[in-house]
Amino acid sequence: MLAQEIIRKKRDGGALDAEEIAFFVQGLVDGSVRDEQVSALAMAVFFQGLTLEERVSLTLAMRDCGSVLDWSDVDAPVLDKHSTGGVGDNVSLMLAPALAACGAAVPMISGRGLGHTGGTLDKFDSIPGYTTQPDNALFRKVVKEVGCAIIGQTADLAPADKRFYAIRDVTGTVESLDLITASILSKKLAAGLQGLILDVKWGTGAFMGSYEEAKALAESLVTVANGAGCRTTALLTDMNEPLASAAGNAVEMRNAVDFLTGREIDNRLFDVTVALGAEALVIGGLATDADEGADRMRRAFASGQAAERFARMVAGLGGPTDFIERPEIYLATAPVERAIYADAPGTVVGVDARAVGIAVVELGGGRHTSDEAIDPAVGFTHLAGVGHTVDSDGPLAIVHAADEAAAARATKAIRAAYRIGKPIDVEDRPVVAERVTAAS
Repeated sequence: MLAQEIIRKKRDGGALDAEEIAFFVQGLVDGSVRDEQVSALAMAVFFQGLTLEERVSLTLAMRDCGSVLDWSDVDAPVLDKHSTGGVGDNVSLMLAPALAACGAAVPMISGRGLGHTGGTLDKFDSIPGYTTQPDNALFRKVVKEVGCAIIGQTADLAPADKRFYAIRDVTGTVESLDLITASILSKKLAAGLQGLILDVKWGTGAFMGSYEEAKALAESLVTVANGAGCRTTALLTDMNEPLASAAGNAVEMRNAVDFLTGREIDNRLFDVTVALGAEALVIGGLATDADEGADRMRRAFASGQAAERFARMVAGLGGPTDFIERPEIYLATAPVERAIYADAPGTVVGVDARAVGIAVVELGGGRHTSDEAIDPAVGFTHLAGVGHTVDSDGPLAIVHAADEAAAARATKAIRAAYRIGKPIDVEDRPVVAERVTAAS
């Protein structure tokens, strides 16, 4: 089989069979397919697209090119969640332990920050001692004993994707819906899941800016995942403002601890977390419908069981045994902390969530390059949401910065990211907009 013939077939609009796709994926892994051939195929797919059968075959080939985890010895439905990324999106920190408290096993393999969006692993790196790259034995031990473990992708899970994505990133083909689908799902399915809930975001802070783009991606992901044998549902959620009232790493971790302990809970964050958890419990057979699933999620939080699972997960993966009781002892704090006020009082009628995310990166809480170190302490708290009144008593946010100059730049960026108007100008927009299933 020749790589150039596969490229030519796709270039001319033909459909590749499973053997041709598997051959190309293996070439990605062993290097027998050259970078220029990979980029040529990516460009052909970008313009010609893939059929459903091709997308399923590509996803499965990329899943199977490395290790696929086996949880057959776990007596619980194996579930996970994937988010397409946003600002102030720390849902995973609460969702995984709540699902575990409801009887699921959640081997959650997460990533680091990408562009303006925060990364779940970066948040956990703010906890001293927490191991985001444990060996397989420890990973399995924590999942089996606690019910959940949040870690990073290991090198032997879907290894073809790393090379494929790097080449797509420099050849203008990242935006291919078909290749995005295979990239996301190959890594998730390699975790050996039985069910998956997807949080597909749209808006100013999402990679999919329009609702239509987000729905198209959700439909592609759900269709392919179910075609690959993993029960999957997606929720379309609003990212036209930060989801939590915090954006950064240590500050989002503290926000999650406050949520789990009931000290302070952001309403939009709670609604998205409960909705995603409810769907996951239905997928896993742990609830008969979304209403029952939502009730179980609420009870997991109210009873403290989700907090207890989170604490055990942190300790099991090397973090402090009393982290959830005393997060302020362990989480780094920035030397400069001050309120940011609007130029004039009024009501928040709009937020450029992407600009907020970029401001976190510029503070040092995100990366300009993949190997850049980040400052876990910096970011924003008390971010005002749409509909909130801002005045001399109510700031737009509190900035946490490394120095005064960084705080001044962040103040300018936050003021520019917010639109202030009158209450009548506030658009009533549900945070969970639509449910997408295989039958949708």
